[in-house]
Amino acid sequence: MEVNPPKQEHLLALKVMRLTKPTLFTNIPVTCEEKDLPGDLFNQLMRDDPSTVNGAEILMLGEMLTLPQNFGNIFLGETFSSYISVHNDSNQVVKDILVKVLKPLDVKTKFYNAESDLNSVTDEVFLEAQIQNITTSPMFMEKVSLEPSIMYNVAELNSVNQAGECVTTFGSRAYLQPMDTRQYLYCLKPKKEFAEKAGIIKGVTVIGKLDIVWKTNLGERGRLQTSQLQRMAPGYGDVRLSLEAIPDTVNLEEPFHITCKITNCSERTMDLVLEMCNTSSIHWCGISGRQLGKLHPSSSLCLALTLLSSVQGLQSVSGLRLTDTFLKRTYEYDDIAQVCVVSSAVKVES
Repeated sequence: MEVNPPKQEHLLALKVMRLTKPTLFTNIPVTCEEKDLPGDLFNQLMRDDPSTVNGAEILMLGEMLTLPQNFGNIFLGETFSSYISVHNDSNQVVKDILVKVLKPLDVKTKFYNAESDLNSVTDEVFLEAQIQNITTSPMFMEKVSLEPSIMYNVAELNSVNQAGECVTTFGSRAYLQPMDTRQYLYCLKPKKEFAEKAGIIKGVTVIGKLDIVWKTNLGERGRLQTSQLQRMAPGYGDVRLSLEAIPDTVNLEEPFHITCKITNCSERTMDLVLEMCNTSSIHWCGISGRQLGKLHPSSSLCLALTLLSSVQGLQSVSGLRLTDTFLKRTYEYDDIAQVCVVSSAVKVES
């Protein structure tokens, strides 16, 4: 047994001559306030430094250019010019030659499945994209967009309206420093032709793909497209119950009204019975155990219900039960929503 086995030599000799541009000289500004012990010493040294920009000495980038001292890095998505020479120094036939490049960005995504709001019957999906610059130089993020799948429309949530002007939430500078991370948020809504098809929307996992375009020091453009992003499909079960309308604040021991929407997410017809069970603070008004009739697959119906609260504070609406008489299966719905219950002496704004 050999103690020190000989190192295996590479069969191929790879030579790359790259045509690169000079880079801007960077320095690390060191400054302090005038009342500190060094006084104006550090600031004067930076003003005397020929590599700094006159009037903007605290910037890392200077006015000088630096010639490349080495080959540098080739990042995925960037365009570069070079000559590549691969020579087989062995007496063997070499196949499946692969040249690997480094990844400039680290992209992480999170999905949030939102329930239907009070003014819409569609399900929204929020995508949070975390993009980190893992190179050694700053990047100018030219574009970060989401190309949705055919079932969704997308709205970017990365800007705010100030004085009638759309302003990005990242400020006036779109630079991403090395190892810095930036978060982008998008809202996806099902298209109108798919919005009412609860069974189809429930099973959609493909959301879309991110298209990222950036520039490096001297305007060298890079582009990266992710593969199709997939989410975990929400599990609504066979029957989904959502709220269409509910007041924020109600008076103590006074009836108030809510509107519920029941959707059949299964592939069979259901014959449903509604039961309303009182809790220690929430009391339902009306007949419990009433027949709702047959509900076909992917169809829905709306119910107007009345209830009151006997306890003040933030109360949870619970106690609804749906029973499918065909399969004798009961679906329980608790903590559907919350309402703020105040004393009758307090005037509730409508």
